[in-house]
Amino acid sequence: MPLEQAFAALRGFVDLGGPVVAVLLGLSVLALAVVLFKFWQFHRAGVGRRDALNRALGEWDAGSVGGARSAVADSPNHLAPLLAEAMSAARSDQDATRLAERLNARAEAQLARLESAFRLLDSIAQIAPLLGLFGTVLGMIEAFRKLQEAGSSVDPSLLAGGIWVALMTTAVGLAVAMPTSLILTWLESRVFRERVFADKAIQMILCPGDFGAETATGTAPAAALGHAH
Repeated sequence: MPLEQAFAALRGFVDLGGPVVAVLLGLSVLALAVVLFKFWQFHRAGVGRRDALNRALGEWDAGSVGGARSAVADSPNHLAPLLAEAMSAARSDQDATRLAERLNARAEAQLARLESAFRLLDSIAQIAPLLGLFGTVLGMIEAFRKLQEAGSSVDPSLLAGGIWVALMTTAVGLAVAMPTSLILTWLESRVFRERVFADKAIQMILCPGDFGAETATGTAPAAALGHAH
């Protein structure tokens, strides 16, 4: 059966590469599981889907409170409840400075959940090449030990075979590390854009007129500067 043949080939690959390759394959499975979970989490949280929120901010800046609330309610983005709370609180008598701090703290808490498991992916991306290099060093040691045992009757194919098997672990380590690092960078960039948007949205909701003046003149209002990161 194809599945049995695949498992047999995998066992042969692990036997050839040794325990280091087995560990690297385990890390690749773990990285793939984490990446798939992050994709699902980001999709469920509506990361990047900010059209309705941008429309809400435009309505709010124009003074249309009802239109802004309606647009926020239509948004699938995870920041929508935070913006709805900000709109409700902005029309109350709460202190603007403390309100902005509380909203920013809530936004950071939400973004921290999106960043969960990033350290695990970063660790896999960093340790996989090192494990591959470690396996290569062990393989080279074994190859030269066999070469020494052969004495004067040295078979070049023996040395060449040991070297390519040793180098295979480095190749496997790089194959695990490179896509993991690229995907992690992409995920981090998406969270960074969410953080920038959350900060902008909070400032626009708390100071709609001031934010418009900032855009027109290129100077930030004092309230916004007080909360800029």
